[in-house]
Amino acid sequence: MSDERPAWARRLANEREARQWSQAEVVAALRAHAPKPLPEGPSMLRQWKRWESGEVMPSDFYKPIIAATFGTVTHAIFPAAGRRDGDTEVVAVSGMETLDIISRLQASDVDNATLEALRITTDRLCSEYPHLPGPQLAAEGRQWLKRVAGLQSQRLTLAQHREILTLSGWLALLIGCVEYDMGDRAAAESTRKAALSLAQEAGNTEITGWAHEMRAWFALTTGDYRGILAASQAGTAAAPTHGVAVQLAAQEAKGWARLGDRRQTEVALDRGRKLLEGMPYPDNLDHHFVVDPAKFDFYAMDCYRLLGEDRLAENLAQEVIRAGTDFDGSERSPMRMAEARITLGVVAARQGDLEQAVNYGEWALRGDRQSLPSLLMVSRELAAIVNRDFAAQPAGREYLDHLTMLSRAS
Repeated sequence: MSDERPAWARRLANEREARQWSQAEVVAALRAHAPKPLPEGPSMLRQWKRWESGEVMPSDFYKPIIAATFGTVTHAIFPAAGRRDGDTEVVAVSGMETLDIISRLQASDVDNATLEALRITTDRLCSEYPHLPGPQLAAEGRQWLKRVAGLQSQRLTLAQHREILTLSGWLALLIGCVEYDMGDRAAAESTRKAALSLAQEAGNTEITGWAHEMRAWFALTTGDYRGILAASQAGTAAAPTHGVAVQLAAQEAKGWARLGDRRQTEVALDRGRKLLEGMPYPDNLDHHFVVDPAKFDFYAMDCYRLLGEDRLAENLAQEVIRAGTDFDGSERSPMRMAEARITLGVVAARQGDLEQAVNYGEWALRGDRQSLPSLLMVSRELAAIVNRDFAAQPAGREYLDHLTMLSRAS
């Protein structure tokens, strides 16, 4: 029989069961996280049962308490709708299609409509990150970066000059990420440094923070765990109030998890959670440099998998897959979903289920849009268990051989 409850109600039940709490125990946990005393007696337990059954949605007072109890943010459990069409916005705001923008760029001066169109075009490119093939996105990003950089030779006001530097910085960040996804580490690091230089010249602390976040990501995938901490702390110091600070906290948590320090992992996760909870819900969930609530589940999933908290990691992996799947079955977040499937594979392997572990591991390797360094890093966790426990079995050997071949090609 299918579960007809709303997704948020199913998640309340899944989060409770992942912690092996009774309904009475989850109510006690709610009291511990509430900013003021909650109703006494059986009324609160009845309220929880109504929520978990999907009969009624919690009020805005209770939503953040529930999220804090489960170590996440409100909109990860109770998402808000928000999708944008970048191409439509370009035309709506500026009345210009791509060819119109390019012709304006070749004019002798730049007006505000052209700059606004370029802002939205940059936003659109950053929003294509999860979907477009890496080589195509890198090529488009470089073309637009060249066009924007060419404006430096035209007559610009001081504000326009700063705006051009800022747009160039965002495009450089995007290109650097895609270069790293494709395995070109040297190019990615050069592009990251260029983005950092542009940010400093423009006085844009948010781009500065993301440039440090990229360094933390590079360090994560190369096993430089102390480097993750250094880059995360430098980025947080540069952009403590921007959304990137949430992702920097998550990268720091990932570093601590790989160093085996559970306490520091949870401290960093909780810092990121509190930052994100206090931020407005993003307009554009597809933008690569926006930290949305579903991303926070993804970060926590990675940490709990490393800490051996299989129930929590498995539950979050299922949430990442659910949140990343559109109504028609298409994948909005293929790279996150690939890592979630590897997490499910790791849990299955730890439980002795080789067939399921390998199925999840191979499924994760199939996607057209991949971040190869991140995918291989997480896949090696599954490979280590398979190699230790199942190397003599044909299915295990075949998976290990496939991963070795992929690693050599990267």
